[in-house]
Amino acid sequence: MIDFRVKFRHLQTFVEVARQKSVIKAAELLHVSQPAVTKTIRELEEALGVAVFERDGRGIKITRYGEVFLRHAGAALTALRQGFDSISQERSGEAPPIRIGALPTVSTRIMPRAMELFLKEQTWSRIKIVTGENAVLLEQLRVGDLDLVVGRLAGPDKMAGFSFEHLYSEQVVFVVRAGHPLLAAKQSLFSNLSKYTILMPTRGSIIRPFVESFLIANGVSSLPNQIETVSDSFGRAFVRSSDAVWIISTGVVAGDVEDGLLSLLPIDASETKGPVGLTMRTDAIPTMPLSILMQTIREAAIEVAKKS
Repeated sequence: MIDFRVKFRHLQTFVEVARQKSVIKAAELLHVSQPAVTKTIRELEEALGVAVFERDGRGIKITRYGEVFLRHAGAALTALRQGFDSISQERSGEAPPIRIGALPTVSTRIMPRAMELFLKEQTWSRIKIVTGENAVLLEQLRVGDLDLVVGRLAGPDKMAGFSFEHLYSEQVVFVVRAGHPLLAAKQSLFSNLSKYTILMPTRGSIIRPFVESFLIANGVSSLPNQIETVSDSFGRAFVRSSDAVWIISTGVVAGDVEDGLLSLLPIDASETKGPVGLTMRTDAIPTMPLSILMQTIREAAIEVAKKS
């Protein structure tokens, strides 16, 4: 039975606290006081009969019940937002907006061609493309801030409430500037990696576990001089101006390698290969423009796969 004590402000506050993992940050973004946020969450918990957050050291974390409710709360807010958008669009004559989350590898390799194909369809839809770490993008998708995420398949524990459509598979590569000493090395490349600065995927990135397992399997237990980054612009500039080694998904640097600006170390990292595809909420119903964009992404992925 629906408890009609639950209002829009309860859902909005709950989703923002879950996203920020902080009452203080949520209060700032919602432009209300911290006590007001705390009171709203308590009212929601009273209506639900369960706790949705619990203390975690000095911070808070969402409970098992909170995780379940978040999927539905995010969907409810998304439906309301789409309702308001629909009315606004009817009044202004604008097409519905499409909000896409894409990993850096997809933003570089797939989305430019997909957008080229999409614009030819003349839907006149407004497009917003966001890049970032996989976990961040999936959280934005879960709470309704994104309509679609294009990237690697997340672990089973992160895919509850989501559907995934496989497009192609991609591995990580070890990239250096042209003329790098390791390109002419006679000894094992793995034994020499510790001599150089290594650009590593961040700990929250989807490919980090694959990279760590691969390095350990090849006898590299530690890399004392490393920089964690998911910034393709920084990685590209830093590697081209230094002797650093960049461990990154193939798609991010495919164009640079083809143009001769960067070079691949002769390391077989095929075991790091993982599926890349489209992730959506299972309760989402794509609009016609979104369906068209998804099809252009599929077509762009096929073109890229043929070139690989």
